[in-house]
Amino acid sequence: MNATLRETLARLQCDGLERIDAQMLLLLALQRSPHDRAWLLAHDGDALDTDAALRLDALVQRRQRGEPMAYLRGDQEFFGLTLQVDARVLVPRPDTETLVVWALDVLDAMPAPARVLDLGTGSGAIALAIQARRPATAVTATDASEAALAVAQGNAERLGLEVNFHAGHWFAAVPGERFDLVVSNPPYIAEGDPHLPALGHEPGTALTAGADGLDDIRAITTGAPQALRPGGWLLLEHGHDQASAVRALLRGAGFGQVTSRTDLAGIARCSGGQWPHAR
Repeated sequence: MNATLRETLARLQCDGLERIDAQMLLLLALQRSPHDRAWLLAHDGDALDTDAALRLDALVQRRQRGEPMAYLRGDQEFFGLTLQVDARVLVPRPDTETLVVWALDVLDAMPAPARVLDLGTGSGAIALAIQARRPATAVTATDASEAALAVAQGNAERLGLEVNFHAGHWFAAVPGERFDLVVSNPPYIAEGDPHLPALGHEPGTALTAGADGLDDIRAITTGAPQALRPGGWLLLEHGHDQASAVRALLRGAGFGQVTSRTDLAGIARCSGGQWPHAR
């Protein structure tokens, strides 16, 4: 006799899964929406059929190997958008919404229409969130990974959002172009960081940036002045302990109005500055 859904959930938790993970995996195996947790409670006496049990076993194995839940679902919510994600791109994090909110604040202080550049777009999360909230803005997004760009372009098409995508490494993807706002969530984890093994299922090139994690941020702050219009802004996401170093890099590159913004946990998660109106 097949186990009930209630018995299955209890077994998964005994095997070490968090309750929410166990519920999500069971819903995926049952091919139901991840928002159907109330349905699970109402049907916890139902038997788990054989096909669903096989799907569940495969999902549990992947989750226990550390694969992000977003990859198992195939999507991730970000700033009110549902983005499709897989192992070609990083999973968008809530922390990055801090960068989007700051970008929207900067855009609101600019005469429209502004030109925005999202460097290293990955799934397209930042670019698409900005385009969705400020449709008059002309948004361009780049990535050195053609595979990641395919994910971002697919998300743009599904969401009906018009973003210009270009392949290439940082500003080399848009030679000679100038923007009012440049945003980026670049790799910023130091090579050898003890947290890296837990991120092993996500693309390593989108995570690490040299011995101190700042190599890509250095490249962006150095290249940004040639890509910004006078008065334009550069906003960067960075690690929890990198705000002071990033602000120093921005000032050293000639930016003014240099400051940082904190995430919901009160951690300085993003830093940015304004390129002077006249030099």
